[in-house]
Amino acid sequence: MADERGSRAGAGGGRPQGKGAGGQRRDGARGADTRGGPKSGSKPPARGSSSSGGRSDSRGDSRGGKPPAGGRGRRDDWKRPAGQDVQRTVEQSVYDGPPLPEDITGAELDRAVAAQLKGLPDKLASRIARHLAAAGRLLEDDPETAYQHTLAAKARASRLAVVREAVGEAAYASGHYAEALAELRAAKRMNGATAYIPIMADCHRAVGNPEQAIKLARSPSVANFTAEAKAEMTLVESGARRDMGQLDAALRVLELAPLNNKSRGAWVVRLRYAYADTLLAAERKQDALEWFHRTHAIDADELTDAADRAEELERELN
Repeated sequence: MADERGSRAGAGGGRPQGKGAGGQRRDGARGADTRGGPKSGSKPPARGSSSSGGRSDSRGDSRGGKPPAGGRGRRDDWKRPAGQDVQRTVEQSVYDGPPLPEDITGAELDRAVAAQLKGLPDKLASRIARHLAAAGRLLEDDPETAYQHTLAAKARASRLAVVREAVGEAAYASGHYAEALAELRAAKRMNGATAYIPIMADCHRAVGNPEQAIKLARSPSVANFTAEAKAEMTLVESGARRDMGQLDAALRVLELAPLNNKSRGAWVVRLRYAYADTLLAAERKQDALEWFHRTHAIDADELTDAADRAEELERELN
């Protein structure tokens, strides 16, 4: 369900984006270098007080409010432990999720996704499908709400890989990188898919573990990736090298990529942009100018700000 599109804003990296719940780009910006179900509801034990001289029963307190022996103390005197109401409210809120738009039926889901819900009771499957479909609709414009929709789906079916994948990708889109990494790891354990690797590697970058990002980029499974997916791994690996201050190594990683590919696809645009940006970081300004121009030449959809960068650099060099 995942693919590896998107871009990472910042130092020469590639912030890939899957499409579990929606498939849109994470950042959508030019210049791209670019949680659990409710409790069952049993009432928590109350704290009691003794009617004998106003003394409290220490055993009752220490055992979570068990009423004193012999029926002493009135139930009206017991109080719910501090914070219990708040915790219940938070958990229930996650389970309920954001309001579901009436026009979303769940039929909007991809067939392959919907098929993975068929083993569930109809009512449950329908509710999960609607949350996933809502997440897909909101992922680009309101990723945080999309994330909350996927958490509501997870609260109902945490053992489905397709749900954990959707949570991971929405978490990634909304900037919850540690959560995204955990969820995508769980999905990968469940279904063995390797399509999450670029996103997982970039999550490692985001949480400050560039070494782990590089390790994932060197995974044997990358050899079988499509050209687009390989480009994502290249972007993430070069970005991780830059994170570590290894500009020469970052340039070498990019130079091994198909920068001169005749395709005008977004993945080639982003590779060229990252190369130009890394050249500039390495103070190779004339080379950077050339590659900003070469990026702009194929960037018909203006995915990057290559034209602006080239113009700015020309002014500086002249």
